[in-house]
Amino acid sequence: MKQIPQPTKVRYDALLAQHHIPEKLHPYYLKWLRYYLDFCRTYDFREADKKSLQHFIEKLKAKNQTDQQQNQAFDAISIFHDLVPAHKDKTAPFKIHQDSKPYHKEKRLITNASWVSAYNDLKAEINIRHYSPSTLKTYTGWARQFQNFTRSKDPQLLVVSDVKDFLTYLAVDRKVAASTQNQAFNALLFYFRHVLKKEFGELTDIPRAKRKPYIPVVLSREEIDAIIARLKYPYDLIVKLLYGCGLRLFECMHLRVNDLNFDTGILTVHDGKGKKDRTVPLPEKIIPELKDQLESVIDLHQEDLKAGYAGAFLPNRIEKKYKNAARELVWQWFFPAKTLTFVADKNEYRRSFLHKTHVQKAIKRAVNSANIPKRASAHTFRHSFASHLLQANYDIRTIQELLGHSDVRTTMIYTHTIKSKTIKEAKSPLDF
Repeated sequence: MKQIPQPTKVRYDALLAQHHIPEKLHPYYLKWLRYYLDFCRTYDFREADKKSLQHFIEKLKAKNQTDQQQNQAFDAISIFHDLVPAHKDKTAPFKIHQDSKPYHKEKRLITNASWVSAYNDLKAEINIRHYSPSTLKTYTGWARQFQNFTRSKDPQLLVVSDVKDFLTYLAVDRKVAASTQNQAFNALLFYFRHVLKKEFGELTDIPRAKRKPYIPVVLSREEIDAIIARLKYPYDLIVKLLYGCGLRLFECMHLRVNDLNFDTGILTVHDGKGKKDRTVPLPEKIIPELKDQLESVIDLHQEDLKAGYAGAFLPNRIEKKYKNAARELVWQWFFPAKTLTFVADKNEYRRSFLHKTHVQKAIKRAVNSANIPKRASAHTFRHSFASHLLQANYDIRTIQELLGHSDVRTTMIYTHTIKSKTIKEAKSPLDF
């Protein structure tokens, strides 16, 4: 395999840092670069040509590399292209030299600009709107891919045509799913509006990835009971809440003690998707189990206080307003993590909530153990909640409110998951 010259490796490492690539990922990026250089040598492609990258990604697809691996490889080679100018003679092979001629000074200002302030502004705009950390990670990822695609063009010189070219590339060359292209569109729209303070205008003549009709996977009540029977504490109770209240997984993990009102039989979901609050009825069948869980939380909280721990993690706005809230029972997580987290800058230990990956793995094991021939996940219980209510002739608007959907059209997808029992059921005229 072709090795990377040491001077180029040093420059590439520096550029990875400039692009905010975590240091622990640098070996993977170097690995993709070695693969790419070997690919170009084997198939006689020019290393500095962007089209060679497209062929390289196609080769990875043919080798059944995952989308995550393809995206990482794309990032790695795009960053490498920032180091090398396009050769005028397209027929001549490109070679890496330590003394490669740099870009013209004027062009460097356009295509090799720093995006550090742009990423800082993007993080600030997302934090101002209290968007989730996952949204920050996703939007930053798309901004980085867009930066690589434009060869680090000066952010202030970006225009709508750059976005059109990027979205076209995603749809035509990388053949991404419609949801992926739409996610990229939303991320860049946010970036242009709130960071660059520019408007998109109308994006016409862009090939759009075709969106396939999606019908959610729904489990029968027997299948749900079989899964719960194979789950251990506390995962069985978590699944009962996911199905019994129609919760998203992160909503269930973020529940605090004060979110459950046993007197009224109401569970309040705070800061759900879109930062919206809603209430749902508590399943009467599991109230004894929920009360037992509350007792466990109380006991653990008392132990934490005796040990001098700083309490639960809180949102910054609550932390600043109520100094002692982290140690109060009402703010403790209903499903606390088993281990404490050390906060280095404050030199204290705090308790977080149970991580979602533990729940996901437990559900996957239970589904496999029950031999259920469906692609079931934690979110499948929310789909089943809505479908079973609809099957029981609950009003679609009521289901919409329980799920927290802004638009009833989102809820209408569940009409495709059940068999209609009304007089409007599709029927052949021969059967009239």
